[in-house]
Amino acid sequence: GQAEETAPIVERPITRKDRDHWAWRPLRQAAIPQVPQAKRLANPVDHFIAARLQPHQLTLAPEADHRTLMRRLYFDLLGLPPSAEAVAAFEADQRPDAYERLLDTLLASPAYGERWAQHWLDLARFAETDGFEHDKVRPNAWRYRDWLITALNADLPYDRFVLHQLAGDTVSAEAALATGFLLAGQDMPDINLNAERRHMVLNEMTATVGSVFLGLSIGCAQCHDHKADPISQADFYRMRAFFESGLTFNEQELGKGRGKGRVMAEAAKPVSTRFAVRGDFRRTGSVMRPAVPRIAQWKKPAAPATNRADLARWMGTTGNPLFRRTIANRLWQFHFGQSLAATPSDLGRTGERPTHPALLDWLAAELPRRNWSLKAMHRLLLTSATYRQASHGEGETWDRRLAADPDNRLYSRMNRRRLDGETLRDTLLAISGQATQRAGGPGVRPPLPREITSTLLSNQWPVSKSVEDHHRRSVYLFARRNLRYPLFELFDRPDGTASCAHRKESTTAPQSLILLNSGFSLTMAKSLAKRCKDGETPVGRSIRRLYGLLFQREPSREELHLAKQFLAEPSDGKVEPLTQFALALINLNEFLFVD
Repeated sequence: GQAEETAPIVERPITRKDRDHWAWRPLRQAAIPQVPQAKRLANPVDHFIAARLQPHQLTLAPEADHRTLMRRLYFDLLGLPPSAEAVAAFEADQRPDAYERLLDTLLASPAYGERWAQHWLDLARFAETDGFEHDKVRPNAWRYRDWLITALNADLPYDRFVLHQLAGDTVSAEAALATGFLLAGQDMPDINLNAERRHMVLNEMTATVGSVFLGLSIGCAQCHDHKADPISQADFYRMRAFFESGLTFNEQELGKGRGKGRVMAEAAKPVSTRFAVRGDFRRTGSVMRPAVPRIAQWKKPAAPATNRADLARWMGTTGNPLFRRTIANRLWQFHFGQSLAATPSDLGRTGERPTHPALLDWLAAELPRRNWSLKAMHRLLLTSATYRQASHGEGETWDRRLAADPDNRLYSRMNRRRLDGETLRDTLLAISGQATQRAGGPGVRPPLPREITSTLLSNQWPVSKSVEDHHRRSVYLFARRNLRYPLFELFDRPDGTASCAHRKESTTAPQSLILLNSGFSLTMAKSLAKRCKDGETPVGRSIRRLYGLLFQREPSREELHLAKQFLAEPSDGKVEPLTQFALALINLNEFLFVD
């Protein structure tokens, strides 16, 4: 039985000093700064950036060349490389709006949703298994991933995008799939006590909603009042009360929905939330009514939020600056490689202050002004001169830029970005001519190296029967929590145990080893060589074709000379020289990094 504890809940009131923290203040009506003498300011974003650069005697860096810009846009929006022919056409396009036309074409591509879904899947701690020791398969988890890709491609307005994920079951049968977001976390179905399992799932769900949509580390308050932020333990359980009745729960299945997978569905009889004393599910206190964290509420709402749909609608109201700041900060991060406020899922007191608070507030206010369109926000950021800056240069001016802004927190140049594991794999498949375009459906399992399969249980990774499926885009690969695809694991893919706001970018020896020695790399290099050698192609043409596929440019005279020298050397007979050369090129920084 559960012990009920009736001691009154004591909460520290929210003070004016609490409200004074930057993230919890109302959005400023940020005026666009006027920057005299500043050149190349394409839109308001540049005014905010140039205004911060000016006191340091800095200006925006020169614009990157056409090839660099095109590669940057393709990898950023599609996670795929452009073709050498497309780059040549763009370089030859003299129309003043050539860049904008290219941008609109990419935003309309179905590959955009496949690329941007991965960012959101990281936040949603998505996987197709339960995690923990048994890591059981969730046969319909992929339906949430497919919903997500479709929603992003259709440019579902962000406020509706969130409503569907929090309360899609109140909108339509199709939108109910989106509530897979809430149930995407780890779960332990074999736990002895159902009450404990329910407690763990609901607490994790509440913490994720707080960090992903509000940038609040509310999960820290499930056992005691938050140590740094004005979030009480009662705040946590009031927030959890929104989700309690939506968790249909029996011993076999969680969030059961007739072939839909794990989705939320309101119970016929409301389930009340009780305060858990010291976070212990066996020590229950008062019944908690649903309410949003007090620090996140500036204006008293016309009617209190009582269910998940109310909560989702409150998110987008003008009285909630956190919701807008959080997504504006994330959009900036995904395009520029770092966020304006460096801890994107924790905007509280232990997080870092934004480098450009006025710009963050202006962007946060701009999203509803653009009808909550994420594509409109991408367009705004990507047409800025700030985004189009070169990432490297030389000379005295450039040295001064590096000295005055070593970490590029002022955005005095563009950040160089390394490809993530998914983009790396998708790029190799695309340039080698091996990519399969089929979209959607259950996650596929390509073969794994023998050194991994020899350690697995018999049914841990049953390889998909169709060889064509093995070459599908990485977003469609089966996501197992306890066994990540090796290339992804080495290139810093999160494991899905918790929401990941920012992937780390490590540089390790095993990354080079897998690119140079893995069966996958060798297969891709062979296909590349075959593609470049068509019949009796002269060696010079094969080299040029290879450079065109990998780097979308011609080799320099020196590169051509060295390549011919390398290919003329006697082969060991095991690997054909052009294959070896292709393998060497995919290990170059120019292939791994995007300027």
